[in-house]
Amino acid sequence: MSEKLTEKLGRFAEEASFESLPAEVVEESKRTLLDTIGCALGGTHGAKGKAGVELGLVTGGTDGPATIIGTPHRTSVVGAAFANGELINDLDFDAVLPPGHVSPYVVPGILSIGEASRASGREIIRALAVSHEISFRFGKSMDSTRDHKSGATSHAKVIGYSATVFGAAAAASMLLGAKQGEIAHALAIAASTSPVNAHKAWMTETPASTIKYLVAGSLAESGINAAYMARLGHHGALQVLDDTDFGYPVFIGTDRWIPQNIANGVGGKAWGWPNENSIKPYPHCRILHAPLHALIELVTENDIKPEEIDAIRAWGEAWVMQGVWLDNRVESAYEAQMSMANGLSVGAHRIAPGAAWQDPALYRGESVLKLMEKVDYQPHPDYVEEIKKNPSARPSRIEIDARGATFVAERMFPKGVASPDPTTFMTNDELVEKFHVNAEGVIPRSAADQVVEAVLGLELEDDFSRVMHLLANSAETA
Repeated sequence: MSEKLTEKLGRFAEEASFESLPAEVVEESKRTLLDTIGCALGGTHGAKGKAGVELGLVTGGTDGPATIIGTPHRTSVVGAAFANGELINDLDFDAVLPPGHVSPYVVPGILSIGEASRASGREIIRALAVSHEISFRFGKSMDSTRDHKSGATSHAKVIGYSATVFGAAAAASMLLGAKQGEIAHALAIAASTSPVNAHKAWMTETPASTIKYLVAGSLAESGINAAYMARLGHHGALQVLDDTDFGYPVFIGTDRWIPQNIANGVGGKAWGWPNENSIKPYPHCRILHAPLHALIELVTENDIKPEEIDAIRAWGEAWVMQGVWLDNRVESAYEAQMSMANGLSVGAHRIAPGAAWQDPALYRGESVLKLMEKVDYQPHPDYVEEIKKNPSARPSRIEIDARGATFVAERMFPKGVASPDPTTFMTNDELVEKFHVNAEGVIPRSAADQVVEAVLGLELEDDFSRVMHLLANSAETA
């Protein structure tokens, strides 16, 4: 009998040892973890993050083994995972990886179970690497926001990030010490309990809901629950990923299903996710980052003040000419995160990227609202061709009319990705600077420095709970 996909992925997770991980996978795992924790710290300022903390406490109580980042609260493993997922995704500042976002869904369970079980740093790295690789492989196998057909962008009826539940379940199972065969059942259970893919509705309906792509906390919970259920003896339908008549590809709603992208080479030396992992330099939807980076460079180098700007013309990603990005009503920070006109207008004000970008005094301030009226966004004519050549390509152009002249800048790749242009890679120094911006005012600088040192040297940590305790205990005195 041939091995089922759930069994193959389960075996991959069981057999992946820290020693077998390529150096670049270890490094990107640590970088991603630091970035993700930083985003959670920054998310403590937002309404969505604060609500996530409160609901996490309702779910998990106020006396548990797991930390809610940036707060003095400790709660249950599941309650902390819910809260931390919502905190990570609050600012829309977290890393981007096919199928879209991954970290807010798979990392919360790693943090809470890793802390509660006092896992080693190597165990954390191993779980994070596997969770991102599995999620990435599903992202490469299903309908995507960046699909294209016949030379144009193509939108499926159902898209979303729900398949990250498999990465979340695998990581949770690994840290729970799953026995042989249990992870396959956890994955099968995760398929049946996966949140729905509501992303397309969110894209088109305005005003935008604060649910965003899906509720990060809920998916994190689903992954943990699937892992625990398998540990407690529940069995999933192991054939659920292979069944194209009634199984996962049918009930999750994807028209595109390429199982070989999930299975081929898994468990070998080929790890795909580090090459396409994209760390965000701005707390705004990733679609705007290349034109935004070009704009900020222009206004900085030429000392262009917002009141001097007569027009901003931007060309960028072609698939986003839809409600959530084109709607210029910015009644909440979550609408501002997606509005292309608002993002460019905020960027022109040269405020350090971080939670300050989502201060109503800025994004709804008179200067930003007035500048938004001067912004025009259009699809870049080379978008489809360039993304076919390189999945990280985002051809973009900015034109700024100011002081009787037109200032022009172009980008092929956004900042934060590995690309043929070495300047687009976010260095560790840049990543640490971003972390400190997010941590400022939430935990003391001394604690933030210790977290940076611990995470970037995570393979040397014997007890990951030390890192989480630093975040929580420091928050009490911040």
